[in-house]
Amino acid sequence: MTTVERTVTTQTPIQQVWDYLSDFTTSEQWDPPSVSTTRVSGDGGVGTTYHNVSELLGSRTEVEYVVSAFDRPHRLQLQGDAGPHLALQDTITLREADGGGTEVTYHAVFDTEGAASLLEPVLPAGLKLLADRVAASLQDHLDAL
Repeated sequence: MTTVERTVTTQTPIQQVWDYLSDFTTSEQWDPPSVSTTRVSGDGGVGTTYHNVSELLGSRTEVEYVVSAFDRPHRLQLQGDAGPHLALQDTITLREADGGGTEVTYHAVFDTEGAASLLEPVLPAGLKLLADRVAASLQDHLDAL
């Protein structure tokens, strides 16, 4: 199991940040590997499903996400199924920042099984670079709201 976490702070108010991020289809905008994210069912709350297509290193991955926690305006958690060998858990936590604005923490867990677990020793370095790219993009998009 590999985890990455990044925190960004924006002057954008927490409710506006929540409205943007809790609609996970916006990941197309702020998550660099995401090619498309479509809401398949639900109203955005617990049980809502999303279909995400991401491209990384020339390879496309399809993930079915299910919202497992929806605590407005503080916490959104999604469980992702990327096939038989990779499970994901993405948690987005918001809090009002000291001095105003919003602090956003994005925590991702990558759980590999079977043949995919052979990649686990090299995942941290690649995921660190990816997490840095995601944080920079997230910062830019939140600041622009």
